[in-house]
Amino acid sequence: MRTFLRFSAVMLVVAAVLYFAAVKPVVGIYNTIQEKDQAVKAGWSQVVNVYKRRADLVPNIVRTVRAYAAHEQGTLVRVTEARAKANNTNINIDDPNALQAFSAAQGELQSALSRLMVIMERYPDLKANRQFEALQAQLEGSENRIAVERQRFIESVRDYNTYIRVFPNNFIARHLGYAEKANFTVQNEAEISDAPVVDFDLPTSSEAQ
Repeated sequence: MRTFLRFSAVMLVVAAVLYFAAVKPVVGIYNTIQEKDQAVKAGWSQVVNVYKRRADLVPNIVRTVRAYAAHEQGTLVRVTEARAKANNTNINIDDPNALQAFSAAQGELQSALSRLMVIMERYPDLKANRQFEALQAQLEGSENRIAVERQRFIESVRDYNTYIRVFPNNFIARHLGYAEKANFTVQNEAEISDAPVVDFDLPTSSEAQ
């Protein structure tokens, strides 16, 4: 009986050692993956919120500008259309193509709004309008928030992807169905948003003559 009890005690010790040597690290890796995955999702929610905040300003901006510069209809239409495309935030952020399309749409809206602000420099009365001045300040604030939240999201995705690449995390992540996440960069959106600007309402060389 004593021999059996001693054997049982030894087996319990062995089981405890095996747990702490193998099972516990796996549990720790799994929990960390969960934490980093949730950080990415929370970061994306913030990105969507700041983009939505900018989009919500567009109708008021268009309405105010139209009251002073109705003949800039082409530019106002482009802003409105760009907002409609950019307003689709229900995407799968693990899909690189969907993320790229989202970034492109947001870049087009940013470009259209930037062009509109440049055109408004021609209208002193509009620039002096307090409502427009407030909207412009809110727009600038939104752009700053977008830059901050995008960068935080980029960092959280990079942190997650780096964590699940290293051994033994990659082995555990793969068997639990966790793959690398898609990401985007501020530089890519800047390139997208800058490209269309030269096409908005600018005359060709033949028209200028």
